Amino acid sequence: MSVASRPFLPQDVIRRKRDGETLDQRDLKQFVDGTVSGAVSQAQIGAFTMAVYLNGMSRQERIDYTLAMRDSGRVIDWATVGLEGPTMIDKHSSGGVGDEKVSLIVAPLVAACGIRMPMISARGLGHTGGEIDLLEAIPGYDTVPTTAAFMNTVKDIGCAIIAPTPDLAPADKPIFYARDVCATVESIPLITGSIMSKKLAAGINGLVMTVPFGSGAFMKTEARAVELAESLLDVARGAGVPMTALISDLTQVLGDSVGSGLQIREVIRFLTGEYREPRLLEAVLALVSETFVMGGLAANLETARGIAWQHLEDGSAKDRFARMVLAFGGPADLVDLPERYIRDAPVIRPVYLEKTGFVSQMDCYAIGSALLGIGASRTRPQDDIDHTVGASSFASVGSTMDATHPFCILHAPSEDAWERCSEALTAAVKCSVTPAEPLPVIRSRLSTD
Repeated sequence: MSVASRPFLPQDVIRRKRDGETLDQRDLKQFVDGTVSGAVSQAQIGAFTMAVYLNGMSRQERIDYTLAMRDSGRVIDWATVGLEGPTMIDKHSSGGVGDEKVSLIVAPLVAACGIRMPMISARGLGHTGGEIDLLEAIPGYDTVPTTAAFMNTVKDIGCAIIAPTPDLAPADKPIFYARDVCATVESIPLITGSIMSKKLAAGINGLVMTVPFGSGAFMKTEARAVELAESLLDVARGAGVPMTALISDLTQVLGDSVGSGLQIREVIRFLTGEYREPRLLEAVLALVSETFVMGGLAANLETARGIAWQHLEDGSAKDRFARMVLAFGGPADLVDLPERYIRDAPVIRPVYLEKTGFVSQMDCYAIGSALLGIGASRTRPQDDIDHTVGASSFASVGSTMDATHPFCILHAPSEDAWERCSEALTAAVKCSVTPAEPLPVIRSRLSTD
């Protein structure tokens, strides 16, 4: 029987991938389309993700799989809202503890400088949160607007961050959730398809992203992060989209906080200039500078960095963020009065370590998992997140630890939860008698050039 006349049987596709065979474009398109139409069951999606996790995908399979996911729904044509030929550059991260807030800073900063950033993001996976989790902590913010509302917001404000709408890369939703509950989150082909399908469906003509490694990231080693970056770059080349990937260090929590409501507060403090944690600032400036050079706004990274700093300081990035929140139904005065809308947890107390010395190592996976355990993230797709819980004021590697210097401030839903979580957080930190050398946030750069 020829390939063209072979009937589509999901179990046959699963079996062949389970046995290490290479799937052709038709196999992948039919399977992906079936996840949307219902021809493929949730159990079959889970089995497929495990087969891919165990056997991987070739370069061509990854390209075909990603484009099938992109084409499972609508691909945005910006000319329909009068933006023919604009610079549409997106930003993404493959994820990690504390990393999700970066997008909420980069997008309005880029928009304030004249480059449009349409961003289709996701909820958290495993021990991490996601941009959508953060935005859902804002009362009234509609993370799933119509595609028309998304496009008009990008046109009017320059940036928009939303979850995938029903008609944009719809195959990603069932596959994404299967990965989360079937222990296949770390699969490089599946990460590649999930990220790139949503980005390409947004009709972008450029992409800048970080690929973190370390205990807080899905890629635990720098080598694995480079492997993922190369996979993403291969798909970008296959789709004809310029891309830059920055390999970033997530061996410690990025920024000042973890937890959706707390990170919204941190974003606001960053944009208003009240406080900018140094490693977070470095990550933001690196991403924005790459975006400006890619978009032709600056000739080099040094010039781009100066432009970015100017728009942070003059308040224009803060104003774009406020306008975006308002456009999607959030409060008009969120930036001015965040405490009115982002509630406090019932129990807020500092966590002190029993050991003294200097922070030398953090197990960020353990930190994220401990906070997940008190409601900061979800263990099942249908679970709700408690937007009040999390941790803030994290110490960094090299910080002094003693009876007067806490490791962090824990925001918990109850005394019992605080006790359980604080014990887990304490166990996740190691100290040394001498301070460790600070490590750069950005380790290396790869691109499609």
